[in-house]
Amino acid sequence: MNGRRWLFVLIIAAVIAVPVLSRGTNNRGALVELDQPTVRPLRTSVLASGSLAHEEEVTLTAEVIGRVEAIYVEEGDLVRAGQRVLQIDDEALAAQVAQSEASVRMQAIDIERTELRLKNLERRLNRAKALYARKLLDEDAFEDAQLEFAVAEVDLRSARESLVQTQAALQQFQDQRDKTSVLAPIDGIVTSLDIEVGETAVSSTTNIPGSGLLTISDPSNIITEVNVDEADIADITVGQTAEIVAVAYPDRPLTGVVQFIANTAKLGAHSQGLSFLVRIAITDTNGIQLRPGMSCRAAIFTAGEEALLSVPVQSVVVEENLSTRSQRPTVFVVREGRARKLDVQTGLSDDSFQQVTDGLTTEDRVIVGPARVLRRLRDGDPVQPAIR
Repeated sequence: MNGRRWLFVLIIAAVIAVPVLSRGTNNRGALVELDQPTVRPLRTSVLASGSLAHEEEVTLTAEVIGRVEAIYVEEGDLVRAGQRVLQIDDEALAAQVAQSEASVRMQAIDIERTELRLKNLERRLNRAKALYARKLLDEDAFEDAQLEFAVAEVDLRSARESLVQTQAALQQFQDQRDKTSVLAPIDGIVTSLDIEVGETAVSSTTNIPGSGLLTISDPSNIITEVNVDEADIADITVGQTAEIVAVAYPDRPLTGVVQFIANTAKLGAHSQGLSFLVRIAITDTNGIQLRPGMSCRAAIFTAGEEALLSVPVQSVVVEENLSTRSQRPTVFVVREGRARKLDVQTGLSDDSFQQVTDGLTTEDRVIVGPARVLRRLRDGDPVQPAIR
């Protein structure tokens, strides 16, 4: 019985001691993680997402309407500039060309006949002039000879103009017939074949079925196309370096240089805000076989590496004043065992660190976490450094 009584007393003492000890611990303050402002290299960047694409890519469209008679390439084939890749049925256009060629020949024959007639009328007019001078031809007959010669000259000019018109029509039909043979405009690879033999190619600038035939891309140059938010575009300039990470190769970053910035913002397909297209030329593929269409993200470095006094970004708490619509960056430092809130001036930042231009020294001990404690911390709260 005595043993049980002592066990009961110990349990009661433990129940009373735990809250007391807890209060004693709480009086010493919350455990916080500390860091000191340090001069570090900072490299600011703008993040954007997009995809890989061919720098030079041409989509061939039909310039004449007709049935596709033959396709000489398949997707993945290499082609040379000037190589015939597709043939549209040209039977009707060939008939029009033959008809126009016959019309040209007929016009040439007509001109030849008119020229012979004009020469004959010229001789007759010269004889009429001689007879009229010797009073052997009356004035009416002489005027008729002059008029007949003038009309023949007009007929010759008309025949020559008709020949020019017929030759122009022939040139038009020949040009249309030539366009039935679709040629590759650049050296490259067939990346898309959008029509089949027997389908009708439609001459159109709109994206309707049949207007697109195939796509040829230059595989030697692959670029990155990303969409930069309009709030960040002012910091982007041509020539800035970038680090690109393809989703398929997350641990093998690529390097590149900003090559082009769009002048006009566009509304993204899956975004409510406006963004600008930025093209980045890849300078180092890091040994990766890149494929157009791969999703990627890019960090465009807007400033070079500088050694600046900075603290971890999570230590900076931005307070908003709704009445004045202003923001005030603050940090907590430890002084005499208590948290003290300090207003600071901030500058550049990267993914991990925030520059502090005023308000801190390298001697301060800044509270960087944990986040759950930092969110509830107030000026003057007791704290104690966590043992790492």
